[in-house]
Amino acid sequence: MLKNPVFVESFIVFIIVLSVHAVIWNRFSWCTLALAVQAYYVQHKWDRLLKSGNAVFQYRPAFSSGLLPASVVLPLLGIVLKERWEMIGNVHFERFCIVCSAAGMAIALFVSLLVLGLTKPIPTNTSIIYGFAACAITYTFKHSLSVSEVIEILEVLLIFVYLSLIVLYIMPRSFTPGEVMLFLSGLSIVTNQLIKRSLTFGDSRCDPLASFLLVAVVGTALLGLIFTILYCFMDSETWISSLIFHVMAIIFGLGIMAPWFYRLTRNDLFDWFLKFLISTRTRIYLLSCWFTLAFVATVIVFHQNLKQSSTSKDYKASTVVRKIFHAILVATYIPGLIFDRQLLYIAAVFCFAAFVVLEYIRHFRIKPFGMTLRSMLTLFLDGRDSGPLILTHIYLLLGLTLPVWLFPGVFVPKSSFPGEVALAPYAGVLAVGIGDAMASVFGSTMGEVKWPGTKKTFEGTATSVFAQIIAVALILIFDKTVSLNGSYTWIVGSITIVSLLEAYTDQIDNLFLPLYLFIMLMV
Repeated sequence: MLKNPVFVESFIVFIIVLSVHAVIWNRFSWCTLALAVQAYYVQHKWDRLLKSGNAVFQYRPAFSSGLLPASVVLPLLGIVLKERWEMIGNVHFERFCIVCSAAGMAIALFVSLLVLGLTKPIPTNTSIIYGFAACAITYTFKHSLSVSEVIEILEVLLIFVYLSLIVLYIMPRSFTPGEVMLFLSGLSIVTNQLIKRSLTFGDSRCDPLASFLLVAVVGTALLGLIFTILYCFMDSETWISSLIFHVMAIIFGLGIMAPWFYRLTRNDLFDWFLKFLISTRTRIYLLSCWFTLAFVATVIVFHQNLKQSSTSKDYKASTVVRKIFHAILVATYIPGLIFDRQLLYIAAVFCFAAFVVLEYIRHFRIKPFGMTLRSMLTLFLDGRDSGPLILTHIYLLLGLTLPVWLFPGVFVPKSSFPGEVALAPYAGVLAVGIGDAMASVFGSTMGEVKWPGTKKTFEGTATSVFAQIIAVALILIFDKTVSLNGSYTWIVGSITIVSLLEAYTDQIDNLFLPLYLFIMLMV
């Protein structure tokens, strides 16, 4: 069993689920456990479908479909965040977290049903387990949700179905089933929230930070869909097509996204954004520091490309070089988390939108920078970039940013949370920026003892755990809002179990690891 990485990965996920519900137990706990059990059995059926080539769409090659790790992330997030908003006394966000958790369960059940329908002959035992889990979850929904909340969940599910058909068709081999389910579940909830808030009439104003995130994420996704359809009918590599791209992007930003932001907040986007950036001296200092780090990262990219042109066309950036970008992002995020989390929140949204637009330019070969970006980023390709898009840098940014976006402390005073929970926004920095980077560097250079059934090493995992513990100690020194209050065992245990998950998972660790560590730290 220990030589089977899928089994060990599933075992670690079950440990995380049981650990969370050992602390937080409510009516949704049984649902999450039932969901995890049925996902474990259905995952094996999906793995067989992928190996036999009978899956409807083309997925990224991996030893596991990742259904179990992806199925429980959103329900667990909703449960732990619901408890925190309940402590604050914010009923609106408490109910929203319940809806998110229920929507995650509904999406996971829907995906499992599709897998069972595609499996021939239909597996009887797995279908029975699925039926019990679906009945338990449906019964809980019936006694926990209002009619409007059930309708909202159905809306999210409908958006998920349409997005799945579009993304899997235009982006083959870019995701595993679990990755696409996690990614599109979040995008579906964000899209539904933006539509819901846009259709709310009256003088009520939405929070500018959350509205900026919603408009940027949905706007960039919609922009990509528009250009994908457009370039089905014309060559994207001509100067005319490139001019159309730039003009349409500017029109979309000024004519749709900016008015959309105004509709939500009653604020002019550019006026609010500029005032927000220069409102304090601390923000000016932070921005200066971040621009310097961005310049350093750009110099490294150009240096590696010059190195490629002077040596060999087959030259690839080493693991150590690629992990330098992790260090640069850690140096970017830690000052932001300590001194101004709202600025970090907005800056991360802006960088995410910029990264996505640059990827559109690279993918469609938009002149004058498309081919240059293509040659530059190819040098840093990860083995998991097997589809038409290069997503490694976007995953890295999301991994460090998602805990910041999800943490309620951005919108309420820091004193609203106990000291150990204040460590949760650092989950991305710890799991990806420090843990994953140290495991990769030391594992590839010094590792000798491999974990059974994987290419990861014991030395890399041990170094990852120790590095994260040292980082937590340094955070305690410099961030006075964080205090562990005797929860050292839980923190060390959480870091260790997530580091073990990094050793055994074949999913995008930049996405899964920060979310699981965030869940554990929020408990």
